[in-house]
Amino acid sequence: MEDWMDETDVRIMRLLQQNARISISHISKEVSMSQPSVRERMKRLEERGIITGYTATFQRQALDRGTTAFFLIKTEQCQALADFCEHSPAVTDMHRISGEYNYMIRVQTASIEEIGQFQDAIIKFGPSKSLISLKNLIENRIII
Repeated sequence: MEDWMDETDVRIMRLLQQNARISISHISKEVSMSQPSVRERMKRLEERGIITGYTATFQRQALDRGTTAFFLIKTEQCQALADFCEHSPAVTDMHRISGEYNYMIRVQTASIEEIGQFQDAIIKFGPSKSLISLKNLIENRIII
């Protein structure tokens, strides 16, 4: 944690992470500060790059994205793979990793068949290994 941040900043961030639409007035009541003071603290957190945006979370099943798989892939076609993943609507995350494989890709689709189609499409980039998620035990964990 940054030296200039205090417990009030952490409490504000925790509230925002739990509900990005929380009102300034509600935050000010929760942290026992005036609304202008809360607004100023949030502005400072944004300016320092601690708060980079405000988001909403979605129910994956309602969006036909209830099936999750992770792909480990070994490739020398790094940019081509990154471009492919950037344009693939099934890809939600792509990580450069160390070890035997150099990328880990998270894919969320409506069905296992679509996971298979994705796997067929990435064969051209090199060997891969797939891991199907049976259940997400910890999701959208609050990190503060």
